[in-house]
Amino acid sequence: MNTIFSRDRQIKSMELTVSHAEKYLGQFCSLLASYTRKTGKLRDQADMLVRQLNDFSNTEDPELRTCLKNLAEDLAMVQDYRQAEVERLETKVVTPLKAYGDIVENKRADLKRFNADRDRALKELQKLEKLQQKDPSNRQRIFQAEVNAQKATNDAHRSTRQLEETISDFQRQKLEDIKRIFTDFITVEMVFHAKALEVYTHTFQNLDSMDIDKDLELFTGRIRVSDSPLDNQTLLPSSMAHQPSPTLGSSLKHTAESAKKSRSSILQRQRGVEEEEDEEEEYESEIEAQQSRQSYASQYTQILRQKN
Repeated sequence: MNTIFSRDRQIKSMELTVSHAEKYLGQFCSLLASYTRKTGKLRDQADMLVRQLNDFSNTEDPELRTCLKNLAEDLAMVQDYRQAEVERLETKVVTPLKAYGDIVENKRADLKRFNADRDRALKELQKLEKLQQKDPSNRQRIFQAEVNAQKATNDAHRSTRQLEETISDFQRQKLEDIKRIFTDFITVEMVFHAKALEVYTHTFQNLDSMDIDKDLELFTGRIRVSDSPLDNQTLLPSSMAHQPSPTLGSSLKHTAESAKKSRSSILQRQRGVEEEEDEEEEYESEIEAQQSRQSYASQYTQILRQKN
């Protein structure tokens, strides 16, 4: 009897091992499942931000438009990585922790079965002791009680050994699983953040290279109000009405001056056209330069296409 019931401390240690696993692994599962869901919600919010960036970029001038579109493309690429992060967390972290619900139930069933065997052995031993004290001359009943007590004791011993092996295997599996689960968790997070850092580094450089003055110059040119030449011409008829009729010489002089002014205006218009052409060429070169400044996502796609 002593050999069966002298292991109460060890049995309590086994029960605590199962209870702590049920409590803390259940909490880990709940927290990491919430972590995974919130990561998915963060991905959804970032997708909305990408759409707003694209819509806003279509209302802006080339320099800002290019940077915002590149930002949107890179941010969308990071969300693809985040989606992979969510799927890996669900598969490698949350699902193995959920499995411990069934594992702990099985271990509790083993503990319950052991306690039942021990209680049965205790009852048989107590019955034998009472019979020996109450009717020591009844050898047949005492012999049968001894057989029953021995059988119950053997069952309790066997159940104890099985329980020790079961709980030891459970502890080994728990240690290995916790090590693997949190190693996978950290690996998933490191992979995501490493890829995100690579993309965001390129995105930061892209935004930092934006030339604000170019867009500001275009904007200022659109809103600037210039003096109209018609304002001066409207004054000519009223002023000429008060002048005396010109003579032939003055008419010739006026004609020569008009021709000279006409040639001068033609030259000015030609210079203006040339300046406009220069400006258009400069603008086109700026557009080409902006188009050559690609997002990380675009460059990554081109590299994949070249490999294929």
